[in-house]
Amino acid sequence: MAYLAPIHRPSSVRHALRIRLISPDEESLVVAKANRLEVYAWGEDGIALCYTQSIYGKVMMLERLQFAQSPTEHLFVGTDRFMYFTLSWDNESRQFRTEKTYVDQADKTSRDSQTQDRCLVDPTKQYMVLHLYDGIITVLPLIGKGKKKGPSEALTLGEPVPTRIKEFFIRSSCFLYPRDSEDILPQLAVLYEDNHQKVCLSIKKLDRSLGGTSDPGSATLIDVTARDDLEFGASHVIPVPAPFYGLLILTEMTVTYIDVENGQIINRPLGEPVIFVTWASVDAQRWLLADDYGRLFLMMLVYGDYGEKSIIVDMIGQTSRASVLVYLDDGLVFVGSHQGDSEVVKIHEKAITVVQKLDNLAPILDFTIMDMGNRNGETQSNEYSSGQARIVTGSGAFQDGSLRSIRSGVGMEEQGIIGEMEHIFDLFSFKSEESKAHDDVLVASFADETRVFLFSAEGEVDEQEDFHGLSLLEGTLCLSNISGNRLLQVTRSAVKVLDLDSGMITAEWSAKDADGIAVASASEKHLVVSTGDSGTTNFDLDRDLHIVAKRSFPQHGQISCIHVPAVCPDVCVVGLWQTASVAILDINSLETIQEVVMSDDAVNVPRSVVLTQLVANEAPTLLVAMANGEVVTFSVNPNSFDLSSRKATILGTQEVTFKVLPRNDQTSNVFAICEHSSLIYGFEGRIMYAAVTAEEASCVCSFDCEAYPGAIAVATSKDLRVALVDTERTSHVQTLPLNATVRRVAYSPKFKAFGIGTIHRELKEGYEMVQSHFKLADEVMFKELDNYTLYNDELVESCIRADLRDGSDELVERFIVGTAYMDPRGQDIVRGRILVFAVTTERSLKLVGEIATMGACRALEVISGNIVAALVKTVVIYSLNTPKLDKLATYRTSTAPIALAVSGSQIAVADIMKSVSVVAYKRPTHPGGSHSLVEVARHFQTAWATAVTHVDEYTWLESDAEGNLMVLKQNVKGVTADDQRRLEVVSEIRLGEMVNRIRKVDVESTANAVVKPKAFMGTVDGSVYLFALIADSKQDLLMRLQGAIAARVQSPGHVPFNTYRAFKNTVREAEEPFRFVDGDLIEKFLDCSASVQEAICKDLGLTEAADGEEMRAMVEGLRRTHQ
Repeated sequence: MAYLAPIHRPSSVRHALRIRLISPDEESLVVAKANRLEVYAWGEDGIALCYTQSIYGKVMMLERLQFAQSPTEHLFVGTDRFMYFTLSWDNESRQFRTEKTYVDQADKTSRDSQTQDRCLVDPTKQYMVLHLYDGIITVLPLIGKGKKKGPSEALTLGEPVPTRIKEFFIRSSCFLYPRDSEDILPQLAVLYEDNHQKVCLSIKKLDRSLGGTSDPGSATLIDVTARDDLEFGASHVIPVPAPFYGLLILTEMTVTYIDVENGQIINRPLGEPVIFVTWASVDAQRWLLADDYGRLFLMMLVYGDYGEKSIIVDMIGQTSRASVLVYLDDGLVFVGSHQGDSEVVKIHEKAITVVQKLDNLAPILDFTIMDMGNRNGETQSNEYSSGQARIVTGSGAFQDGSLRSIRSGVGMEEQGIIGEMEHIFDLFSFKSEESKAHDDVLVASFADETRVFLFSAEGEVDEQEDFHGLSLLEGTLCLSNISGNRLLQVTRSAVKVLDLDSGMITAEWSAKDADGIAVASASEKHLVVSTGDSGTTNFDLDRDLHIVAKRSFPQHGQISCIHVPAVCPDVCVVGLWQTASVAILDINSLETIQEVVMSDDAVNVPRSVVLTQLVANEAPTLLVAMANGEVVTFSVNPNSFDLSSRKATILGTQEVTFKVLPRNDQTSNVFAICEHSSLIYGFEGRIMYAAVTAEEASCVCSFDCEAYPGAIAVATSKDLRVALVDTERTSHVQTLPLNATVRRVAYSPKFKAFGIGTIHRELKEGYEMVQSHFKLADEVMFKELDNYTLYNDELVESCIRADLRDGSDELVERFIVGTAYMDPRGQDIVRGRILVFAVTTERSLKLVGEIATMGACRALEVISGNIVAALVKTVVIYSLNTPKLDKLATYRTSTAPIALAVSGSQIAVADIMKSVSVVAYKRPTHPGGSHSLVEVARHFQTAWATAVTHVDEYTWLESDAEGNLMVLKQNVKGVTADDQRRLEVVSEIRLGEMVNRIRKVDVESTANAVVKPKAFMGTVDGSVYLFALIADSKQDLLMRLQGAIAARVQSPGHVPFNTYRAFKNTVREAEEPFRFVDGDLIEKFLDCSASVQEAICKDLGLTEAADGEEMRAMVEGLRRTHQ
């Protein structure tokens, strides 16, 4: 049984609009990204996200509707499953409210539109029309509720009425603006291509007759006028409002204005060919146009000096290749892009400036996994390592193409290195004067010394040889400002209180024990220290180190860690060596209030404790770091100090050290330092764990200085630095613009470099020139190291890094590239090459092997040190004998292999039309014998496969071009030989996005892990998903939990979850997902109120309070598998 969860959500933008959704006085920008709707506000600095919501379906159309009974506008949404609904904004719940839903309008007998789904509202607000199927227009009347007719009448959407049209291949359409109120029949302009490939324009009037109570009536489109003399490159029609009226037609060579009323035509030649892709209206006389090369144009329709009409078209700048344009206000334009970063630009006099960029990974053509959370290649032990993987994608297309490095976690941005120094074991910061608003002193503590660094307001650093009487000849255990402009310092030998004005010691206490002070912690009023003789002492800091209480722990052994919290000033928390327990002590008497044993293992003891407010408006949280790398959390009752809600998380294999980082909202984050440092923080009422992108942090402290507000100080094994750290987890994207399509990417840990196959496109004198390259790039800076240019018009099709046998039993590392090109000696004959590159010691490319193939080389893999190549209708195995490639074995496929996956001696072949077959590679059993490929299993259903990988024994994961995922398993225990050859579907789901690449991952999960990560997937819409297999013991629970949540959690539009995720292709449509769990839905359990969570657990037969806690802990653990 399979589990699916998003690591990086879709970022491609194809639909966006401006709408008065939240307030009647303020407009918002609504952007659709695959199955998510995002609402933005805008200002001079760009746009800011206000709200986001996933829906059950991929958004295919957006439109805004204004109803008289509503002060705000409604949003009309159409999805890829032919589900339609209108949404309004609920100010009380601060989320979408479904106003009306249309049940599936899919016409099983009609063919889907071959261009794109369209939604149009006529200017008179009488009708909305949908173009969903070829030859059919669906009319939705805006019905009046009152008795009077007119624009002020209350409106709602009526029932859909289909009507037929003779135009099939519609390129563009629009409603025309009426010239006067007497034009009661709206006019629809349709730009289409006829059966003779002529581009025509048809103007129609829409007439609708009312039906009875249960009859929606009928609609008719009446032809008014038509033209068949348009340029073949005509692509868009634009309606023109008053004072000009009529319409504009965009073609590759001209812009044409047509006055429909009197037949006047004005042509404006463009000078050079332009392929327009989208447009947006600025006002009644100006429009923004975008072309396929990312150029932005401003078009104006104006009157001349003598009253004549004229068209002006100026190029004003370069942007990402736009999919949608939205003019916001005051010269701000939103450029939504599918194949590049979306942008907000500002229009100036014949120029633009980029105000903001929004990262977009779409389309992900290929990706590689650079590491799984550590750079040493060692197996990860933490439970959420898949979310910390560094994934490098080939994203975008042509001039927007780039290489993107993605890692999910808490970002740390280095501000500067203070100096190189080793063996720092703790850091402290304080203010040199109590009146200062920011910290200005940073202290680094070593085993035998303490070093002090003073910061100026400009960030200049000066190390102090002596500072206000601080002891600098021994290490410091605790250091902080206390009231009265004083400073507290605790060293191994003594406790000192210093006056910051005079530098004099105002109070001092020396440890009598020969071992000195072991651990210490202080708040504003209390200091608690533990000495080597197991004695613990509490000092009153307001009374010059007056001893409030003393206590020894002879039965518990020494104190391993202490924390005096700010959130609960009446207690302190200690960890105890001998009993491996944690105790909450009364701060005044040091008597035990609560004690809990953390482990039965005497070696696994608490090493760090923190009691702080992680989640706002919730009980404080006690965090305990164990010696084995486990972090245990408790919820603490602030009155009785009872401990509840125990949860454990494995962060690493070594002990964890905590440091509290205060936030501005009276809560704190906790920095957990270990071999894979993490930030622990509160988010939406839950405790979250997120990996920090910094490596090798040995200790940290908060350092809110004037030059670097909100910064932290970080010590590594080599230096001390200042950095800014995020307050919560985000996806961090590093971009290397290549201005070319990154068709394929492969990574070599040995060479610390990427092999990149690119396709560069440019216009030269009106001609489009395409050139492919194979490049070697450095892994750190993405700097190009070498470049190999392919033939003219030759395209990169595949690229891998592999260990090959070069004529011997020893393996050598090589980059292998597969290409395709048109044979110049014959028409429509595709040829290809396989190129083998070595990387020299100078980190340059050297071609060491090459072979011409009879077709394009679509995919490459390696098996037993030999090359596996997917050619047209053939899979071939080659051996490398430098400089030639020798053919060893072949296998004939059904149509054309598109992807390969190797596991042991088996090769899965994904066919472009006939799903997946599995072949076994058999080596010769005797000298002189032949190699062979034998089919051992096949999936006999039709599927347009796009990618495949091995996920378990006899089990393969396949994606298809219609957005479905299938888990196929060979029936090796079948009764007959035919049964044993069948690949059976054991899980299936509709993802809704086409997967371009699946990469297998090897992550060692803990023994009690609910899911086991098996693969990452990259999609056309810029998403990255985690695929995992569910543990046998949890399969039934997760399936029932999915059903219970789906029944109680409604999506906008009230679309049924089972309908949304049910498998669907042109051959077969299921009713629900089969043995597949949607992690996105499962994790919504954490967003539900306590009453809904309780009801869901009750549906599952879980009635005890502890059952609810276990369920929340399980779902939180699932969330961590991909964060």
